[in-house]
Amino acid sequence: MRSERITHGIDRAPARAMLRAVGFRDEDFDKPIVAIANTWTDAMPCNYHLRELAQHLREGIREAGGVPVEFNTIAVNDAISMGTEAMKASLISREVIADSIELMAYGYQFDALVAIVSCDKTIPGGAMGVIRAGVPAMVLYGGSIAPGHWRDRELTIVEVFEAVGAYAAGKITLEELQEIERRAIPGPGACGGQYTANTMAMALEVMGLSPMGYNAIPAIAPEKASATREAGRRFMEVVRANRTPRDFLTKTSLRNAIAAVAATGGSTNAVLHLLAIAHELGIPLSIDEFDEISQRTPIIADLKPWGKYVAWSLYKAGGTKLVVKRLLEAGLVDGDARLVTGETLAEAVADAQEAPGQPVVYHPSAPLKPHGGLVILRGSLAPEGAVLKVAGTEQMYFRGTARVFDAEEQAMQAVLNQQIKPGDVVVIRYEGPKGGPGMREMLGITAAIVGEGLGPHVALVTDGRFSGGTKGLMIGHVAPEAPVGGPIAFVQDGDTIVIDVEKRRIDLEVSETELAERRSRWSPPAPRFTNGVFARYAALVSSASQGAVLRTPAWQ
Repeated sequence: MRSERITHGIDRAPARAMLRAVGFRDEDFDKPIVAIANTWTDAMPCNYHLRELAQHLREGIREAGGVPVEFNTIAVNDAISMGTEAMKASLISREVIADSIELMAYGYQFDALVAIVSCDKTIPGGAMGVIRAGVPAMVLYGGSIAPGHWRDRELTIVEVFEAVGAYAAGKITLEELQEIERRAIPGPGACGGQYTANTMAMALEVMGLSPMGYNAIPAIAPEKASATREAGRRFMEVVRANRTPRDFLTKTSLRNAIAAVAATGGSTNAVLHLLAIAHELGIPLSIDEFDEISQRTPIIADLKPWGKYVAWSLYKAGGTKLVVKRLLEAGLVDGDARLVTGETLAEAVADAQEAPGQPVVYHPSAPLKPHGGLVILRGSLAPEGAVLKVAGTEQMYFRGTARVFDAEEQAMQAVLNQQIKPGDVVVIRYEGPKGGPGMREMLGITAAIVGEGLGPHVALVTDGRFSGGTKGLMIGHVAPEAPVGGPIAFVQDGDTIVIDVEKRRIDLEVSETELAERRSRWSPPAPRFTNGVFARYAALVSSASQGAVLRTPAWQ
């Protein structure tokens, strides 16, 4: 066992003495030490219940012959920080989570790792960290929140953001906004639609880093506790087999996960995060593969933000297993891919149960939409690519006039002051991975646009990114980003922007001569941070088209 480097031998007596002080017994030094990387915090509902889940996991691990050791890492909540400077910490936290797990695994020479995650960036951060550790590992998702209710409507956090725009437009009263605010989030769990957390939780099940069927169990479902305990027991089989993530995660695993994201109208953030996970594995993956897989994968799940139902409804309908079984029947995923449990994907979903009369999951032969939810656009405005979720819009073509803002707050104020008009293309720049830094999500502004009733009539283009709750003709991840001299830096008010989804194009109708002139007058802005984690991130981060991963500087 790797932990013997810490615990075995006469010279390790001081280490054993320290471990005895935290509960180790003589026999524990001959058992696998299984670390639990917990993203618990009581600063938000998504991860609020993970301390309790960790106790069930510990019991399962100990019952099956392991010694559980728990440590905490960080978690930044997107919904709380949305629309503020605080959101810059969100994507950066993915790297810090991965770094902290890697450091703890190395510093203690743990034999195995389980990451317990929930809010958006904790999921890919946990995955990246356990992959780096190089030991048997898995990721467990805390589960989706229960829906809120108001006037016979099921509510999620997105309805609160949209209510802000509706109030600004005079469509609802202040009292109605406050009622929606009070009722939308009834307890613990991650945001309830097929937003980033539930999208990535499903992706990890399908790619095999989470036990199939576990992540779909909602946070407060009575069976979550027993399933967590059983996951701990079963994980010890993985430990004894010495099966690490690199032993079963392949290019096929990643492509299966992309297909599941496309089939459920999942979050555009899956592009960033799956690219980053592929980077950790050393597996080549390009953004164009998302488009290729999405084009051949129909949408078969009717889920918010664009559809009717929440994640809890999907679970009751049959969960991830039902979605994957449908995709297998249509030949849209590879059932031979291996999972953390040692099973194949096909074996893991063979017992999928469909609730009689369920309205959520369709068959690929009669889908909700013939093509998946992710589209990669290229053109003179985004030579390296940009990302659009077509599940949230019916518009395939838009030609409009640029309204340019150099920060999200400026654009939000224009929306709330009703200065954005039909036919506008709202351009928000200097919000990318380097420029933000941290590539802020913009659910606040996209939801306000929808809430004001402008959704079908306005497009938004940014080098930042969007929440999984975003819907409408909202194009993010524009690359190259503005601070490195991407074309988005040279757009001016009044320019014409053309978005042609069928042709996969996004173009700025400005001549090359004029662009060259604008480029000659442009100089990059000064960094917004000159020291600390934000400055280091801005200096090292890659393009969004590469997953916004941190590059390792070459040795001098």
